[in-house]
Amino acid sequence: QVQLVESGGGLVQAGGSLRLSCAASGRTFSMYVMGWFRQAPGKEREFVAAISRYSGITYYADSVKGRFTISRDNAKNTVYLHMTRLKPEDTASYYCAAAWTSGWPPSDMAYEYWGQGTLVTVSS
Repeated sequence: QVQLVESGGGLVQAGGSLRLSCAASGRTFSMYVMGWFRQAPGKEREFVAAISRYSGITYYADSVKGRFTISRDNAKNTVYLHMTRLKPEDTASYYCAAAWTSGWPPSDMAYEYWGQGTLVTVSS
């Protein structure tokens, strides 16, 4: 079992940057594909980015490609989401998630462990 705790959210002006962190418990962190999702008020949860277990292959939603970067440090059991050129439409609660899967990119259904979320608010 994996427990995930996000941090790093906050209020930022449009055009600014934030880095989210997600700390994972457990000794098998490196064996999980990690992803970031977000959910804006009144909207469904959507996929943001994913990173593979060892090779660092990444995959992004079109809406964040070129602005967001996902990375991981398996020695620290942590996955990051570096967000740049933020827009008001990026305002949402951001969740990290873990998937035990060999499929790539993982389907949303493959993610079985979720954090509690961290709120990102981008002001215009």
